[in-house]
Amino acid sequence: MRYSPLGRSGINVSRVCLGSMTWGVQNTQADADEQIAYALEQGVNFIDTAEMYAVPPTPDTYGKTEQIIGDWLSRNKSKRDDIVLATKIAGNGLSWVRDGGDITRQAIINAVDNSLQRLQTDVIDLYQLHWPNRQSPHFSKQWPGMIRFSDANTEQHTAGMLDILEGLNDCVKAGKIKHCGLSDDTPWGISQFLRLSEEHNLPRMASIQNEFSLLHAKDWPYLIEQCIHEDIAYLPWSPLAGGMLSGKYLNGARPEGSRWTLMQRNGLFRDTPQSQQAISQYVEIAKTYKMSAAQLALAWCDQVDGVSSSIIGATTMAQLKDNIAAFNIELSEQALTDIGTVFRQYPMPF
Repeated sequence: MRYSPLGRSGINVSRVCLGSMTWGVQNTQADADEQIAYALEQGVNFIDTAEMYAVPPTPDTYGKTEQIIGDWLSRNKSKRDDIVLATKIAGNGLSWVRDGGDITRQAIINAVDNSLQRLQTDVIDLYQLHWPNRQSPHFSKQWPGMIRFSDANTEQHTAGMLDILEGLNDCVKAGKIKHCGLSDDTPWGISQFLRLSEEHNLPRMASIQNEFSLLHAKDWPYLIEQCIHEDIAYLPWSPLAGGMLSGKYLNGARPEGSRWTLMQRNGLFRDTPQSQQAISQYVEIAKTYKMSAAQLALAWCDQVDGVSSSIIGATTMAQLKDNIAAFNIELSEQALTDIGTVFRQYPMPF
């Protein structure tokens, strides 16, 4: 296993981050125990979760994943220091989480305490903002005009960001969290948090996790370039595009128990003719180089300059083993050329 710095935190994290959002719906406590044990054996030291999980997010599934990880930690106390544990505070919009309200200083303090209780630990290594209070382009249809940035009240947004940083600072000073990060944010968001943290001597964002894959690479080059030059660890989530790049949803297939059988919204905007055509070609390239389609997609993501650690999730041990093995693959120049030919044809197919 290879490791990379988590921004300026002084922590090194494995190039594989074990995602956990299926634990509590698609996966049981026993499944999670098995996944964690295998991941640790392979050198993985980075586990990511969120107060919102498991998915699909509902009032009944809220907090379940943190509870599952907490159960494991309660039985494996000696291994706590071997793990970089990351979780996230949910942003606004979920009626059952803080009445759908914004992330604020007090919301962070309360949420951190609740996560610590569910996780059965004294400290969170990386505490992240799941999505910004302002409308995020990461959760909108991707074409100009859907969001009017010119209408935004930037003073209000930056005041809210400062309030958030002060809440994070309270928790750092109390020893409840070590480092802070972003998720589903933009270059403007990164810039404002960095500016405010420097001006007010508040915690600096160490990382950002955004969606990134062969089918959804809009962060390259602009946001990733900024991460490199600002020492922000870039953590792709959904590097398999919700499982699409494994090829399992080709030609309308919906394997029993798969995410798309639970979350039909994915198919509504991702399952386009263009994405199907791109995936079909990636599957053929993977066959040429004698690897699974999932391994091709993950190995490509891992080799993108600026990527620090890719967040992977699996519902079966076979998937987990296949995925982790991908990070031992170094794609040849010819393989990268073949992938690039398809990528240029379908740069954003959904």
